Amino acid sequence: MSQKTARIASTTRLYRKLHRWFAIPLFLFLTLIGTTGLLLGWKKQTGLLPKTQKGSNLETQAWISLDSISKVASNYATLTLKKSPEIDRIDVRPQKGIAKIVFADHFTELQIDCASGQILAVNARNSDWIEKIHDGSILDLELKLESDQIKLIYTTLAGIGLVFLAISGFWLWYNPIRMKKLKK
Repeated sequence: MSQKTARIASTTRLYRKLHRWFAIPLFLFLTLIGTTGLLLGWKKQTGLLPKTQKGSNLETQAWISLDSISKVASNYATLTLKKSPEIDRIDVRPQKGIAKIVFADHFTELQIDCASGQILAVNARNSDWIEKIHDGSILDLELKLESDQIKLIYTTLAGIGLVFLAISGFWLWYNPIRMKKLKK
């Protein structure tokens, strides 16, 4: 075996060892990220995202104010759902005449008619909790951390780990090819 071939074999053994040591702990995280990513990619087709209702009037000048819509949503969350009324976002759909209200502390979605203020649908936002599992922010939500600390650590470690596994995997595949060429 030539000196160059021996050097390639030695680095390949090192890559194999490092690849194994990174792959074993990252297996669970990457499987979780891959599975939730697949579900999120198919969220409309699998029913994870609630079907959007249609409001009574598409003319925006006939609509009630966003303040009125948010009061309807907050009252419903407090009185009927017995959950936090804090609103995360209001997604207005002009072509449908509705506003989707998503809450900050739970996975409930209200669809409210922008013209009448009537609640058209109350649904669980399954895609939102799957997304929070996907990016690690579910732990920040459960522990009530404001700065996304766990999400940032989770995505950084998973991202760096995945890049390292891709690079070391490439060399584990390519180095034997290089060694065969050198032996010829």
